[in-house]
Amino acid sequence: MTVTPFPDLAPAPVFDIETILAGIDTMAVQKPVAAQLVSVANAEETSAKELARILASDVALAGRVMKLANSAYFGMRGRVTSLQFAVTVVGFTTVRTMATVALTELDDESRLPENFWDLTTHLALAASSLAPRFGERPQDALCLGLLAQLGAALLFHDDPEGYAAIEAAEPTFAGRRAAETRRYGINSLRLTAVALEQWGFPAPMVVPLKHVDDYRAPEGALLRSSFEIAARLTTEGYERVPIVRVSCGQLREDDVVPVLDVVRSDAAELRRAMLGD
Repeated sequence: MTVTPFPDLAPAPVFDIETILAGIDTMAVQKPVAAQLVSVANAEETSAKELARILASDVALAGRVMKLANSAYFGMRGRVTSLQFAVTVVGFTTVRTMATVALTELDDESRLPENFWDLTTHLALAASSLAPRFGERPQDALCLGLLAQLGAALLFHDDPEGYAAIEAAEPTFAGRRAAETRRYGINSLRLTAVALEQWGFPAPMVVPLKHVDDYRAPEGALLRSSFEIAARLTTEGYERVPIVRVSCGQLREDDVVPVLDVVRSDAAELRRAMLGD
């Protein structure tokens, strides 16, 4: 039996992962271009030309890819003028990530937890900035950060009142994940991992999601450190956790200062590119 920490709320709805993921698959029928991109972007035989051809069938999504390619993050201000070049600049994994955002309706803020994209952009940029310190590629880390909170969106969509109560009661991400587990039997990052595994995302995009709350696990250190930086920038009155602890000794507080500056300066532009604002 699920025990709810919020006695005034109705019991959590029966939570079935397969039903939720099947609902996303149903969306694929309504968004065939995004679904096709998610499917083919990691295939060995897929070329930038082929991805651009598919992407061109979805004007809104193509526009977002172009905007991101020309953003400060990629340093190509105004120089990307073709969709094929844009695909080459941002990379296949990023195109697949942006298609996943469209497919799961993460670009519709009316269906998302409060401040979802503020957290997501801060998290993604922190992960990208820190990636080299952990031996990871910045673009891959950016994509991990952009998709990490997919599970939170799915939980919110299934139980908006209950999830809003969790957010109100638990200002920290770790506390929120613990409350998610109590109410739903799974936390948002684990749910994201299940979804990405089902859609064939590579292990480096999945494994960190499973180890964020184990401070001894180096596999979760980059994402855990990124959550710490995002929390410092987005959570009022946040009590810092020493970065050396969350990073398994990979970072010191002096390493965080320039990352905070980058995330602050670029988060709004990344949000515009992802949402097409």
